[in-house]
Amino acid sequence: MDELSIMTSPLLWTLVAIQIAMGGFDVLFHHEITERLAWRPSAANELRLHAVRNFFYAVLFAAFAWLQPAGWLALLLIAIMIAEIVITLADFVEEDMTRKLPATERVLHTLLAINYGAILALIGPEIAGWSAAPTGLHAVSYGWGSVLLTAAATGVALFGLRDIYTSRRAARYFPPQPVALDDVLAGPARSILVTGGTGFIGRGLVEALVAGGHDVTVATRDVARAAGLPTPLRLVTRLDDIPACARFDAIVDLAGEPVAGGLWTSRRRRAIVASRLRSLAAIARLMQRLETPPAVLIKASAIGFYGLRGDDMLTEADAAGPVSQFAVRSCGIVERATLRAASRHRVRAVNLRIGLVLGRDGGLLGRLLPVFDLGLGGRTGSGAQWMSWISQRDIVRLIAFAIAHDDLDGAVNASAPVPVRNRDFASALGQALRRPAVLPLPAAPLELALGDFARELLTGGQRVLPAKAMASGFRFRDPEIESALRTVIEGVASAVDAPRKASVPASSPQPAE
Repeated sequence: MDELSIMTSPLLWTLVAIQIAMGGFDVLFHHEITERLAWRPSAANELRLHAVRNFFYAVLFAAFAWLQPAGWLALLLIAIMIAEIVITLADFVEEDMTRKLPATERVLHTLLAINYGAILALIGPEIAGWSAAPTGLHAVSYGWGSVLLTAAATGVALFGLRDIYTSRRAARYFPPQPVALDDVLAGPARSILVTGGTGFIGRGLVEALVAGGHDVTVATRDVARAAGLPTPLRLVTRLDDIPACARFDAIVDLAGEPVAGGLWTSRRRRAIVASRLRSLAAIARLMQRLETPPAVLIKASAIGFYGLRGDDMLTEADAAGPVSQFAVRSCGIVERATLRAASRHRVRAVNLRIGLVLGRDGGLLGRLLPVFDLGLGGRTGSGAQWMSWISQRDIVRLIAFAIAHDDLDGAVNASAPVPVRNRDFASALGQALRRPAVLPLPAAPLELALGDFARELLTGGQRVLPAKAMASGFRFRDPEIESALRTVIEGVASAVDAPRKASVPASSPQPAE
């Protein structure tokens, strides 16, 4: 067999192409998009390991693309391969310590390891033969294989540089701080029941309430997802397990199938509405059993209630949009059910019509950050549609404000006082990230692929004003999009959001099981 026989083998180059494709998918889909490692303070070490491994890969790909090393240079190549394996093992340990890998990532890592082992089995003897020859570098070319390896070397080198940058950025971030509620939920500690407490908004609310010294009960069917919630708090898996003697000052219902996330099929539409009505029905049964009903029931609704209304400025005094739109219809069904359940037990009801919630760890911004951070963001559709938004800390504060203020009832718009057009939002996000935001996402293919979901939530919008909240005295910490995005993206803990325990001790725990 001549010295280039293995390096010209179609099997080898097929395995190499598969390895590059799987590795690229892992980086883009898992690391950048779904796991968003670049935005996790806990991922700084993992990103450093990725940077080192990427530079090792860049050297290996570039060397194999055009050169055949011999003698001690071949031994150096073997040493780099061994070092890459050590780095990968260290990365596995770091991942297990800092995050729970999704099943797809675990499977892909296994496939990458198997495929890499097959590549090493093929080229190992060849490189060993090179190491026995006199030291030197010989120019070679493998046609499209050399081009593929050159492109891969360039890609991993660029991502290595990005990993260095993002690891330093992540290390600067403060861990998310609980939102301070002193100015909106003053006075004695409350006993509060939260459903949906493991979601994006719910987790922030629970953390803030616990940090404020309030007595919190979280109802969740997924105990594993509640593992990271702060203590002390009480977990229940069924509201029916809460005894009649339990006392709650407020019930906050955030439970329900996510509205965003894909095509609104008939089955998904039914699931979205049914999940919210099931949660309300369980709360109604609980209020029926409680010896002392809560003072207020707060239910999550959405600004989709108003439908697509162009440039109209919408307040709580405005009627619902056309029922032909799913968001209008579903919000109306849930809001009416909330009012009926609350009035039956003489409980104050608040339907929070929530806008687009902005936070680094989830919601709309969580999905957009990886795209804009890579310089691939821009307006959606025409960019003229309105975006009524609210920062995560302000939605948490508004919920707490609604608990404390007896004069606030019925529909309450939970959106910042300065809505913006989509093109202005994209520009502000690009500026906050110091990235260009000039790549538009055309409306036609989006609406063709996602139908009503795209038309109602992505290429359409509402211009909503929080009239009732502001009339009741609520003051937004993040009223304008530019400063809100800077605060969220820079990840700097504000002094006003440092966790402060309430001066009044929490009430004694009530039995919940």
